Amino acid sequence: MLILETTRSELLKPLQTISGIIERRHTMPILSNVLIENKSGQVSFLGTDLEIQMHTLGPKVDSPDFAFTTNVKKFLDILRALPESALVRLDLHDNLLTIRSGKGCYNLQVLPVNDFPSMKAESEVKIAFSLTQKVLYEMFSLIQYAMAAQDIRYYLMGVLLQIENNELKIVATDGHRLAYASHPMEVELPDVNDIIIPRKTVLELYKLLTFPDDLVTVQILSDKIRFLSKGTEILSKIIDSKFPNYKAVIPLDNRNIFSINRTQLLGALERVNILANEKLRGVNLFLRPGKLTVACSNNEQEEAQEELEIAYQGDSLDMAFNILYILDVLRSVNSEDMELAFGTEKSSGLFTIPNNDRFKYVVMPMRI
Repeated sequence: MLILETTRSELLKPLQTISGIIERRHTMPILSNVLIENKSGQVSFLGTDLEIQMHTLGPKVDSPDFAFTTNVKKFLDILRALPESALVRLDLHDNLLTIRSGKGCYNLQVLPVNDFPSMKAESEVKIAFSLTQKVLYEMFSLIQYAMAAQDIRYYLMGVLLQIENNELKIVATDGHRLAYASHPMEVELPDVNDIIIPRKTVLELYKLLTFPDDLVTVQILSDKIRFLSKGTEILSKIIDSKFPNYKAVIPLDNRNIFSINRTQLLGALERVNILANEKLRGVNLFLRPGKLTVACSNNEQEEAQEELEIAYQGDSLDMAFNILYILDVLRSVNSEDMELAFGTEKSSGLFTIPNNDRFKYVVMPMRI
């Protein structure tokens, strides 16, 4: 039975949107599938891993209602291999989905729709607010790289969302560095604490923020969080734990402060990083009145160093940090200059944007 006839791109785009949250190998085979259904002429796509769920709209069609689930990776691979201008016909018969395009014919297995375990938002919305994709994208750009990728402390594998004094704050840390960004809200909102958004949710949401002027609506439920924008909905569980006291980590008494051109520092660090120890990835920072020297060495006795002129007349300090942590922040910030503040040789370094208190980045020192 013919259920759908449309272009390749009309199917490819929504499948690509949700494919990132669908696990390719799972103990439940149906969780490797996408649920595709047509209700009253609107085709939609749904994927889940039971922790996060994404729903997005596809083409509008003039065809009877239908619903089926099939393997998202195989479906995507077939569509990607077709010519860009290809027309695609979908036929559903018994337990098979037949994909026809030109003289090609591909049969995929389908699993029962009733077995598809979609997540439910059972609790009511406690707080909701909206902001542009541009604002949210810029905030996540400044902090998402600081999330832990793998850690026994599962609460570090995510981002803290707070609302405090009508200011939206997001924080990420992996225990070695911490990134903080904030944005003032235009509407009055109650304070919110300890909403930890899982890493996977953050990364998938970040990929969707490609329409700067469109609004994103954020809805906080008792045990979940929902993001709505441009026909796409992400529903995610939140991490049930307490985030570390990030305010205690941000140094307030670093008196050795200077500004430096971000691009010049980034270039110098990228060059000396070529000869950094591949395991430790340490960089020495030698701070002297009027200059900053960055240096790396490795086990083959190879060394690299560069000297940068700075407007600084404070204490002389010899410090060491993970160079990748510093490169991350320099690549993520768009400002012309960065402000660096240090206390002692054993204390954390603070990276900020001059005349901007809405971003802070803290890096722990290391021994080389």
